[in-house]
Order: sequence, then structure tokens, then C-alpha cells
Amino acid sequence: MIKPALRAKKIRLRVGLATKLSPRVPSEVGILIECCKDNAMAQQRVLPQSKETLLQSYNKRLKDDIKSIMDNFTEIIKTAKIEDETQVSRATQGEQDNYEMHVRAANIVRAGESLMKLVSDLKQFLILNDFPSVNEAIDQRNQQLRGLQDECDKKLISLRDEISIDLYELEEEYYSSRYK
Repeated sequence: MIKPALRAKKIRLRVGLATKLSPRVPSEVGILIECCKDNAMAQQRVLPQSKETLLQSYNKRLKDDIKSIMDNFTEIIKTAKIEDETQVSRATQGEQDNYEMHVRAANIVRAGESLMKLVSDLKQFLILNDFPSVNEAIDQRNQQLRGLQDECDKKLISLRDEISIDLYELEEEYYSSRYK
């Protein structure tokens, strides 16, 4: 089992490498992708083709959505420039630019929502496929419950002993009294 500190260090190194290669990758998505890959490696088995394909599709969606946001934002900035000479009137050009900006803004929003869905999908993938950490959490909970069970057993034994002593004293008092 990989120690949490070592695992976190590996993730930071991978995220650092990923951001050097593609600085536009949001850190949370990059970390989730790396955690999913790290989780797959921690299972010490080769990923089935479907999981590897799924991770590749997540990576492709990430790159496509970020590219869409960047392209649309760049085009909005270009549209904001006022051109001196055009073949259409300024009012017509203004309306066309306004419409184009609205469409591009809608595309940016759509890509942002797609990124949020991607983050949700990655979290779900990580939760459903992170068997080592699930097993570790189950083991920790079992240990906690066993400790609680031992503590309760000790208290019950102590209580039984005290009641037994008190009952013995009461029986002795009762049988030695004149009220039998």
C-alpha cells in the first residue's frame, strides 16, 4: 500500500508535469485525472481496456472544452475591436457582432458546464473504482467498532461483577434478617 504522503507527492509531481505541458488545465480536473490514474496503478493490475478508454475520453473532453473556451473568448475579444472601413453599415455590423458575442458567450457557458459535468464524472469514477481506499475505510471502521465493542464488553463485565456483589450482599442481608 502506498503511504498517503508519498501518494500526495506523486500526485503533485504529476500535476506539476501536466501543468508544464498544458498550463491551461484546471488544477482540480488535472488532480482528479491523476488520482484516477494513480488509483488504477495502486490496484497493481493492468486497467481493462474500457477504463483506459474512459480515462482517455475524459482527457479528450477536457482538452476540447478548454480549447472551446479559449477559442470563443479569443473571438469575442477580436469581435470587440472596431474596424474602420467595412462594406456594411455600422448598425448592421454592430448587431452582427452583438449576435456573434452572444453565441460565443453561450458556447463558453456550454463548455464550462461540460467541464463541471466532467469533474462530476471523474469524482464518480474515482469513488466507484477506488477499491483500495474503500477497503481501507472499511477496515478502519471495523477497528473502531471492535474497539467500541471491547469497551462495551468491559463495562458490561464490570457492571455484572458489581451487580453480582450487590446481589450477594442483599441476599445475605435478606436471609439473615427476620423478614424471610
